[in-house]
Amino acid sequence: MGGRVTFPVMRLFRRRFTDLVERQLDLFVGDHRAEIAGLVQALDEHHRSSSEDAQEAYGDYQDRVDWAAQDLLTLRDAYASTLDDDTAAAYRRAFSRGVRRRFPALARAVESEDVD
Repeated sequence: MGGRVTFPVMRLFRRRFTDLVERQLDLFVGDHRAEIAGLVQALDEHHRSSSEDAQEAYGDYQDRVDWAAQDLLTLRDAYASTLDDDTAAAYRRAFSRGVRRRFPALARAVESEDVD
């Protein structure tokens, strides 16, 4: 009858794993609030440190980044292991986007998977 069909634009163009990743990152924050605060504090201490203490302060910050990135990778890989290869690859990309958006300081370590 000439009626127009409309689609909810936001839902239509929302990426496949966005909601899941956001919930996972919310849980990560909830479970590790104190550690994340420590990471931020370590970065502040590095920025405030004298030149002679800067290397040690940065090392402390980097240790915390490595810990957080490793924990995020464990979370990501646990879920990805339940998916077929193609779906897991799409999920990993979505997870990296979520981390870049929410935790830019951790993005490089998560994306490179270069943590101890």
